[in-house]
Amino acid sequence: IAVHVHTRPGDEVICDEGAHIYRYEGGGVMATSGSSVKLLESDRGRFTADQVRAAINDREAAWLARTSLVNIENTCNRGGGAIWDLPRVDAVRDVCRDYGLRMHLDGARIFNALAVTGDDPADWGARFDTVSICLSKGLGAPVGSVLVGSKDTIHDARRVRKRLGGGMRQAGILAAACLHALDHHVDRLAEDHRRARAIGSALEQLRGITQVLPVDTNIIIYDVAPGTSAAEHVERLREAGILCMAIAPQRVRMVMHLDVDDAAVERTITALQQIAA
Repeated sequence: IAVHVHTRPGDEVICDEGAHIYRYEGGGVMATSGSSVKLLESDRGRFTADQVRAAINDREAAWLARTSLVNIENTCNRGGGAIWDLPRVDAVRDVCRDYGLRMHLDGARIFNALAVTGDDPADWGARFDTVSICLSKGLGAPVGSVLVGSKDTIHDARRVRKRLGGGMRQAGILAAACLHALDHHVDRLAEDHRRARAIGSALEQLRGITQVLPVDTNIIIYDVAPGTSAAEHVERLREAGILCMAIAPQRVRMVMHLDVDDAAVERTITALQQIAA
């Protein structure tokens, strides 16, 4: 919805090559907004202001797509929960202001980032035209996401939501659950991060694991050694009662959340030691 609000058909969106809006929305940017995507190489999902500047198309060139939006994802899913810092965001924002571009924050896990940095959420909101927040991931609500923006922007977003069939009736009970999550589950995100680090540290000791991305928040991404595939590794963990996901031929992703306790972490480490020792 946010991309649709900020763009016109034929526009171009700049984002990281692993961005959720590009990889995991079924081509929604192109299908619903009619926009193309320009992908940037990145450091675990984090690109630079210079990269953005170099990626902006010349608006005087009628044969080029009009660059209109920059998308930042924080934390970065495929980067293993990597965190953007405000100085890097500010540098990108300065470029966007120079060229009249809008900025959207895919903040599905923004509270995980804030749990580490201690930043004021308002400082992040002030830097973007829109911010999307998921309340059903680490925060533990049964369902629910929020789009934050100016009054005029949200007015337009509601129209787009209606057009796309995204309206809901009698959603107050879901909103109540989301408010509970915001009131009671933000401070405990540090527990998820601690548990993720414990699993990451255990993985680094295993001969059957070739790489573990730095564990900054609640996501653990690692590579299994040749001779077994990520899919086979995930299946063996499933048989041991541990659920995770293969995201590449050799790469596995685990996520800590509200329903994973210390005992589950110990079971996971034991299973990994048996499977990948």
